[in-house]
Amino acid sequence: MTNWNAVAIGFLAGIVAGIVAFVVPVIGHIGAGLIAGFVAGFVAGNGITSGAWHGLLAGSLGGLVLAFFFGILGLILGGVSAGPVGGVIGGGGAFVLAVAIAFVFAIDSAIGGAVGGLLS
Repeated sequence: MTNWNAVAIGFLAGIVAGIVAFVVPVIGHIGAGLIAGFVAGFVAGNGITSGAWHGLLAGSLGGLVLAFFFGILGLILGGVSAGPVGGVIGGGGAFVLAVAIAFVFAIDSAIGGAVGGLLS
């Protein structure tokens, strides 16, 4: 059964680590995904499989939120700079790129979650 409290805590840890990743580039966004997954897996406990599942959920949720905001930002900036067609192209391109980043964020969050579940 999914522990949504663990997923929410992992998601919030990923948001904080992602913000810090912009300020301190050494951590990077891959590190932010690992941290989010580790926290979710550690809080969920119950072994590697449960940790990986909860880490994957936390990373996927964070990645989807990231994709949504990047898509909206691309739509707004493209619309301001190049009109309505530029907004659609800019927003669509930003959304596709953000979905690819979200996929990577989810994968490394699952790995971090498996480690967190193992250590809990």
